[in-house]
Amino acid sequence: MQLAWLAHLYTATGVIFGFLALLAIAAENFRAAFLWLFVAMLVDGTDGWLARRLRVEERLPFFSGARLDDIVDYVTYVFVPVYLLYQAGSIPPRGALPVTIAILLSSAYGFANEEAKTHDHFFTGFPSYWNIVALYLFVARMPGWLNAVILLALCGLVFVRTAYIYPSRMSTLRTVTVLSGSLWGVVLLWMIWRLPDRSPGLLIVSLLFPLYYAALSIILSQRRKQVLVT
Repeated sequence: MQLAWLAHLYTATGVIFGFLALLAIAAENFRAAFLWLFVAMLVDGTDGWLARRLRVEERLPFFSGARLDDIVDYVTYVFVPVYLLYQAGSIPPRGALPVTIAILLSSAYGFANEEAKTHDHFFTGFPSYWNIVALYLFVARMPGWLNAVILLALCGLVFVRTAYIYPSRMSTLRTVTVLSGSLWGVVLLWMIWRLPDRSPGLLIVSLLFPLYYAALSIILSQRRKQVLVT
């Protein structure tokens, strides 16, 4: 039982890293903020595997690890990254508050939706990867109005019932996807480490995995719909 509690504690550390990211944002140390968010993402990417290995649902049936994970994820994938976008000036000043509200509310809907995670291990609707979006917009230095358009489009995709892959739980191309995602994570870490220096070449290379992720999600989503219809 003690190991099961340690697994939940490991998940809960995400909010600590989220808070440290907030402190870094307040100090306008955006590099440190992205580093803390990256650590939180590492925790989120490994805590489910740890929980399954330790059979926490069997040992602590009265404690919801899934609910704890959702709370931590909303903080580290939504609230903190949106605050970073707001403070870093990535959104035009006139539209910053409305865009921020749109992200917070659409993501709250996404997290509360019972079908946000399907029984066959897909995310339904854009899975609130705002930490990744914030990093790309910060590094790319695109016009603020274009950032706002991208952010609002992603808010809209929260409500579109496209199934997005869950890399560590998927059955198709899981090894390829996990290995590719791990290499992508290394590239992201290097991109963060170099801040405030920005490399357009590194940015372009880092986009290969998101493009693969999106394409595979669309293909498997269409295939899944056909199976469900039949």
